Amino acid sequence: MEARHLRYALTLAEHGHFGRAARALGIAQPPLSKQIADLEREIGTRLFDRTRQGVFPTAAGEAFLARARRALEEMTAATVDAGRAARGETGRLRLGFVASALLDPLPDVLGRFGRGRPDVRLELHEMASGRSATALVAGELDVAVTLGPPRGAGAEHLVSVPIGHDRLIAVVSSTHPYAGQVSVTLDQLRRQPLIVAAGEDEPAVTAKLRTLLGEDAAALDGATVARDVHTIIGLAACGVGVGLGPSRMLSAPRPGIRFCEVTPRTALPDLILSFNAQDRSPALDAFLDTVRRNCPDVGAALDRRLHHAWGPDPVPPAAP
Repeated sequence: MEARHLRYALTLAEHGHFGRAARALGIAQPPLSKQIADLEREIGTRLFDRTRQGVFPTAAGEAFLARARRALEEMTAATVDAGRAARGETGRLRLGFVASALLDPLPDVLGRFGRGRPDVRLELHEMASGRSATALVAGELDVAVTLGPPRGAGAEHLVSVPIGHDRLIAVVSSTHPYAGQVSVTLDQLRRQPLIVAAGEDEPAVTAKLRTLLGEDAAALDGATVARDVHTIIGLAACGVGVGLGPSRMLSAPRPGIRFCEVTPRTALPDLILSFNAQDRSPALDAFLDTVRRNCPDVGAALDRRLHHAWGPDPVPPAAP
């Protein structure tokens, strides 16, 4: 039994006449009569009464047609669902990210992706860079946004591209002695209690700070450890010390704090977007296309890496 048999039976029931049904189907009447007869033989019972007044479903035919109608509706829905999944309009995307990415650029990227792909289920996990890189390699995430490129076993199979650049800045309470300064020096930082991200969570940032502070890295050993940039800002507002973090913190002003540049200007590890080079899921393609559209300066670098990993024609279909 094929889908056409179901359509033939439903059309015949609708028109009540072999000739009219055949014309509606765009076939000749004899083939239609034969297909219906073959269908009845396969089922083992008569589906239609042929009378002078027309062709009418039997009780068995009514039962069959009810199921046939639902079956065709399901087949049509299955075709639609398959097409939507192939275009990345449905499915699942698991994203791990450092908290600072929620300051920029994730709000715009996720907002645009959600509006364009409302039926893709987003699973969002805020986690430290090292943990999200491990989860990405293990297949527990589809995309990771980390501070610095993922490292360790399996990282060579990832495609990574910078999506944001940062410099080191300081944040203090509005009552702190440095609150009126445009910038603070390394010597000033060495004399203050510091608030920093956990070294085991963000090793690239901690290594940068230790290099920066040199022999006085002991200031880091006694620093207050914060889970993320939002906690760094909050603790600084409480007067706990001088918070050190990425310049994207400037996009999160709040009452009771002041930001200061750090002299000399010091670059921090880039914000890196990574995914598995072997992952060709349509939902991932759609997400990468959203990143490309929302971060134009990232597009060329992303395309180069995709070309290297996937070969020619790496650009996925345009997102709405």
